[in-house]
Amino acid sequence: MFEALQEFTASLPGAIQWLGVILIGAIPFIESYFGSAIGIIAGIDPVVATVAAIIGNTLSMLAFVFSAHKIRERVTRDKEPAESSPRRERLRAAFNRWGVPGVSLLCQTILPSQITAGAMVSFGAKTNAVILWQTISIILWGVAFGLLTALGFSLITGA
Repeated sequence: MFEALQEFTASLPGAIQWLGVILIGAIPFIESYFGSAIGIIAGIDPVVATVAAIIGNTLSMLAFVFSAHKIRERVTRDKEPAESSPRRERLRAAFNRWGVPGVSLLCQTILPSQITAGAMVSFGAKTNAVILWQTISIILWGVAFGLLTALGFSLITGA
């Protein structure tokens, strides 16, 4: 799948390859970290690839947060909460233990930011706090993977 996404990005005209990275960064489980790596490997400038992946991931996360907020408002209006899945309960336990900052920064190793952000809002976390900490997390993970990829790629290619 990563190779197909890399080929997709590389196949675009040079002037709009960054748009491909924005689209790739919006995909859950690809996000800013793999999106930046795919863009860099496809030949896009590391800064441009990383920023594009961060933008795509952030836009996607915002869509999930605002959707979860609207759904939570509708569902909780007059109803009892439904029974949770084991995965959701683990996320809730992490949320109760580490709060929005900890879950935002750490849970990207387990679940995509979009799902994590939507779940935190559905648990009742403040939407603005989730957006702030998820954005910080997306930036940190994107920059870290972008730097690692750029450094590793330059070591491999000798550039």
